[in-house]
Amino acid sequence: MKSATFEVKGLFEELDHLGVEKRVGALPGVHHAHANPASASVTVHYDAGAITESMLRDAVRDCGYHCRGEMQPDHLCPVAQPDPHAAHAKHAAQPGAMDEMAHDMGHGAGMDMAGMVRDMRNRFIVCLAFTIPLFLWMPMGLPLPTPPVPFGLRMDQWLFILASGAVVWPSWPFFVAAWRALRNGILNMAVLVVLSVGTGYAFSVASTFFFGGTVQFYEAVSVLLVFILLGHWLEMRARAGANDAIRALLDLAPPMARVLRDGQEVQIPTAEVRAGEVVIVRPGDRIPVDGVVTEGETQVDESMLTGESMPVKKAPGSLVAGATINKSGAFRFNATKVGADTALAQIVKLVQEAQNSKAPAQLLADRASQWLVLVAIAIGVATFVAWYWVIGQTLLLAVTLTITVFVIACPDALGLATPMAIMIGTGRGANNGILIKNASALENATRLDVVIFDKTGTLTLGKPEVIEVIAAPGHGEDEVVALAAGMEQHSEHPLAHAILEKAKQGQLTAMPAEAFTNIDGMGARATSAGVRALIGNRRLMDSEGVNLAGLEGEAERLAGGGRTVVHVARGGRLWGLIAIADAPRPTSAAAVKALRERGVEVAMLTGDNRATAERIGGELGVTTILAEVLPGQKAEQVKALQAQGKKVGMVGDGINDAPALTQADVGFAIGAGTDVAMESADVVLMRSDPFGVVAAVGLSRSTLRKMHQNLWWAVGYNVVAFPFAAGVFYPVTISPEMAALAMSGSSLIVAANALLLKRARIDGLR
Repeated sequence: MKSATFEVKGLFEELDHLGVEKRVGALPGVHHAHANPASASVTVHYDAGAITESMLRDAVRDCGYHCRGEMQPDHLCPVAQPDPHAAHAKHAAQPGAMDEMAHDMGHGAGMDMAGMVRDMRNRFIVCLAFTIPLFLWMPMGLPLPTPPVPFGLRMDQWLFILASGAVVWPSWPFFVAAWRALRNGILNMAVLVVLSVGTGYAFSVASTFFFGGTVQFYEAVSVLLVFILLGHWLEMRARAGANDAIRALLDLAPPMARVLRDGQEVQIPTAEVRAGEVVIVRPGDRIPVDGVVTEGETQVDESMLTGESMPVKKAPGSLVAGATINKSGAFRFNATKVGADTALAQIVKLVQEAQNSKAPAQLLADRASQWLVLVAIAIGVATFVAWYWVIGQTLLLAVTLTITVFVIACPDALGLATPMAIMIGTGRGANNGILIKNASALENATRLDVVIFDKTGTLTLGKPEVIEVIAAPGHGEDEVVALAAGMEQHSEHPLAHAILEKAKQGQLTAMPAEAFTNIDGMGARATSAGVRALIGNRRLMDSEGVNLAGLEGEAERLAGGGRTVVHVARGGRLWGLIAIADAPRPTSAAAVKALRERGVEVAMLTGDNRATAERIGGELGVTTILAEVLPGQKAEQVKALQAQGKKVGMVGDGINDAPALTQADVGFAIGAGTDVAMESADVVLMRSDPFGVVAAVGLSRSTLRKMHQNLWWAVGYNVVAFPFAAGVFYPVTISPEMAALAMSGSSLIVAANALLLKRARIDGLR
């Protein structure tokens, strides 16, 4: 399954995205599509063997929208992996291109959002300019003398001219959006705006030219549109603020890079850097792409990537990431990942997909919005029938109340309630090194009953050290370490690294070993000088019938102190014991305490013996210890807790954690871990800091709280507004203008409440 994120120009209304989802999601080979009106983009999950990106782009265009993004060399619409550097290259090449496209009716996201806001502001100003004289001339306007009517035209004809200027061009986006929505089988706010503004305007035109101008709504329609445009302008400004995270990430990519070509240092656009090229970085520069240092030493600020404020030392062989900042010395590196393959581009991709994903609450809100429009149309028609034909009131009152119903019910607030909160929540997380991959994970993280931490590399530093070496009679400590180092020199296990480091510190030569065979969960077997050699735990020694040479008591003593005891044997006899310990991370105890204070149980999972596990658990305050768990059993431990009806989070960093991360309700991958673990997880913590789990849970809870607040407000507003709009409490009624103000205010409150999430105090976030 492949995913692609497209920028869609023209998502004018909050429910426009449903048409894109419906049309694109129906294509053969598409698993599902999620569009976001706040970011004006759509993420499509599809089978690359059944459908191409070009076909997906065409499907978006068939909906009536433009598909655009960071243009690739072949000028295709952007695809699954956005290239942040391309934006700089294109902007440098075409300074006016962005503004030109922004003023196209469709409008876009990201770079086009400012143009979208300006365009709506201009429409509001034009509408207001024509509405003011219209308001002054209308008999129901201010008590000012009526000016003389010029050019021999009747007053109502002049009112028609002014109203046309106030309505036709300013409201045109709503007519386009309504047509697109109906064409795609969707009902949105634009449909209700067209019904209200269009009904009042058409009725007034007919009255002016065919019925003597006895009843007119020019003033009401124009003032109504002024408030609608004002609300929409302010709402778009708020929506633009919700996308700050993506823009901030894209702005991190430097526009130019220095590379070595034909022996000469040249400066080129970052988008033109090729994999394998030598890149030159000077102090203070942003690193343009990902690569491996070949010359020089320096300190690099990686806070944009990990959230860690302390610079990281880089030397030949070290990995560097694009958009990080070189703080001290000059150096050179070989570019390994460029364009859409860089770490920054992958982060942008994850954030975009998370913002476009939908929580269950949003799916419900989308369906409710559709029904709300249908209900509004039905109530509006019923209101006209009841007041005009049943009750026998005037046509003016009946039409006024009908228009009011159409306006008051616009579902903007309901459509904005969750996507705004999700965008800001995931964006704030990304700026703090917490990548939440989808909205479901955001919602599920608030319901966790227990979080399981894998011990090694997660709660601990993952860099165990040799604490003590005990040699069996007839052997020396150096001899034991040399034999162990010979067997472990090709192993990637953290315990092996500790043994090899001990041998290096003692300047010992590893004994040659061959035919190395790993024994899952117990240790390893090898051949040393033609003799069988073993290294591992007590279970391995027992299964291989090794004589422990009277060191059973020493092994129990070391294990009782919480050390990991490595048994080293050769020729069927124990040569010695190596005690290894792994220190907890500085923030582990605080993370455990914070989670427990929030009502989340904490468990620690490890393959170590129970004594070692309980020592670490005691230091950290973990009471639930899952010890002596083989790698293949980790997912089973998660299932066992889920079988008890608990929502389980799993935190890990290794390849063998991937099944458990996938099985968990929410999988958290420590960023310093493997690509497999990060791919399997729902949340990626870019810093190797367990307190990031606390921050992620806190962020999720704050985001969900905003979503619920917004949904309750949107629903409550409509429940209260409908009876007043329909005249149930007559003679107390609401005018169309006040209805427009209330509707716009409701949407603005929802957007502003979501924006407050940027300032919310959350432990672990800045």
